[in-house]
Amino acid sequence: MSESPFHLFDVTGVELEYMVVDRETLSVAPIVDQLLTTADSLARNVPASEGNPEGDPEFGPIAWSNELARHVVEFKTAQPVRSLAPVAGLFQENVKRANDLLAPLNACLLPAAMHPWMDPMKEMQLWPHGYKDVYQAFDRIFSCKGHGWANLQSMHINLPFSGDEEFGRLHAAIRLVLPILPAIAASSPIVEGRTTGLLDNRLEVYRNNSRRVPSVAGKVIPEPVYTEREYTEQILEKIWKDLSAHDPEGVLRHEWANARGCIARFTRGSIEIRVIDVQECPAADLAICRAVVALVKSLANGPLAASGDTAAAMRAAPVDALHEIFLACVRDADKAVISNMDYLRWLGVSSSKPLTAGEVWRAVSETLPEDARCSELETILRHGCLSRRILRAINPAAAEKPVSAEVSRDAMKAVYQRLATCLAQGRMF
Repeated sequence: MSESPFHLFDVTGVELEYMVVDRETLSVAPIVDQLLTTADSLARNVPASEGNPEGDPEFGPIAWSNELARHVVEFKTAQPVRSLAPVAGLFQENVKRANDLLAPLNACLLPAAMHPWMDPMKEMQLWPHGYKDVYQAFDRIFSCKGHGWANLQSMHINLPFSGDEEFGRLHAAIRLVLPILPAIAASSPIVEGRTTGLLDNRLEVYRNNSRRVPSVAGKVIPEPVYTEREYTEQILEKIWKDLSAHDPEGVLRHEWANARGCIARFTRGSIEIRVIDVQECPAADLAICRAVVALVKSLANGPLAASGDTAAAMRAAPVDALHEIFLACVRDADKAVISNMDYLRWLGVSSSKPLTAGEVWRAVSETLPEDARCSELETILRHGCLSRRILRAINPAAAEKPVSAEVSRDAMKAVYQRLATCLAQGRMF
């Protein structure tokens, strides 16, 4: 294990992904290499002709980079930050910068986790520049012309650890929090012009995108392993062995080949949380981020830092039991019913009866420190996840109990144009 300079909760790293779309039609625009070329020349103060699409330009504490698809751009904290307080504003500044650079191309950034009418079989374009050997390997093995590769934008949260003891506490805490994250973060209710009845379609396609090699994602909830050796032997070595028949050169023999909902990055001493849909603006993303980090911290430094039967039971929480809660939240988000009373008790929620995931989050929010409670989080808890608010804007009658149904292009375009405006202006939907 590489020695990390940071200990538990010293710092946080945040990554936000957005799709680039045509400003008028809102259809995906595979021009991120043009965007990054211009941004790189601006960041380095060189002529536009010297810009590099592989440059990962930095504007102060925020860096830009590409993703697997040519229509997706990522903004991230260039270095992990000790305070999350200014981060939403920093991301918002870079959203404006990107939109300004995209305007001459008649394009803009679009938030939310899935494009509502993209057809990945026709529109997906792999990133053709640096790192393309990795993307080509994924495409060869799994075929990236599917929503699970081509159409999913998320927020990643990176939390540090140093040594096995800190890793074990952090991993155990994140495992317990993962199942209920879609309840407040789902923002992907429409796929190819249809509602599906699910509130978090990004996670539905994400959990199935590597089904040709099932060990890559497992059941999204990681196995209860709490040392680097156990993790490598029981998770990583299994993935690499199963991939080797398809990847004899070992291009994918890295920690990031693991597609669970959180992945251990021992080379950098952090765990990356991956199951959070990107929201309508950075303020909403960071509201969720602060709440998640605070909840994980309370578990890791509270009951999981103690010895005894409760801590042992929390660490031993079975994958299948957590996976059941996770699937319910993927389907119903804040209205998912959680009847596992042990789980409620582990989260510090006192109840004699099953609760909805929204009720769980409201109870949890009351225990969070003041800096993790804000108006954006209150909007989510009061009015529902972004998926539900999107559906409510399209058809109020269908929002409370979503079903599979076709949605008109005009209705989708009107709502997603409002979302693009929310992102540009930094306000809630």
